[in-house]
Amino acid sequence: MTIDRSEGYDRIADRFIEARSDQGAALVRSWARDHLRPADMIVDIGCGSGVPVAQALIGDGFAVSGIDASAKLIDAFRRNFPDAPSAHEAAQDSAFFHRSFDAAVAIGLLFLLSPHDQRTLLQRVADALKPGGRFLFSAPWQKCEWRDMLTGRRSQSLGGPEYMRLLEQCGLHITGRYSDDAGNHYCDAVKSR
Repeated sequence: MTIDRSEGYDRIADRFIEARSDQGAALVRSWARDHLRPADMIVDIGCGSGVPVAQALIGDGFAVSGIDASAKLIDAFRRNFPDAPSAHEAAQDSAFFHRSFDAAVAIGLLFLLSPHDQRTLLQRVADALKPGGRFLFSAPWQKCEWRDMLTGRRSQSLGGPEYMRLLEQCGLHITGRYSDDAGNHYCDAVKSR
């Protein structure tokens, strides 16, 4: 049996692109403007088509690279941002372009992964960040499970205390928590210097 590393998103890529709103883009843009320097290198993990998150960051002058496990979504990212580096690979397996980044964002991704893959991804992100680098990700603060509306697959948040513990193990610490207009929760973590 073949494992779908896109967590079902390759199968519903067209529907996802059509349904994806600009939810969260203003929050990500504000976070980047407040904490990063123009032209900083940011990796968008689970970038999808790049709209709206990479689009907002690139529009503000940041150097964005995209990673997505869905062939259809990374193709859309490449069409939308032909000059941006991109990789078709699962985030938890990614080599992160064999480089270090000033920041990473993972919006709407972490909770799609199994607990093991979430832990693996957090360590990989920490390894890919420069000292002092920032990581913004979205996940419910409470520990919970639900079915993804588009794929029907199980999603799960490990919960704020567990994310804090795992991040600390990776050399990251949460410095901020935010919510967007729809009540989605975001954590801002910084890598120790």
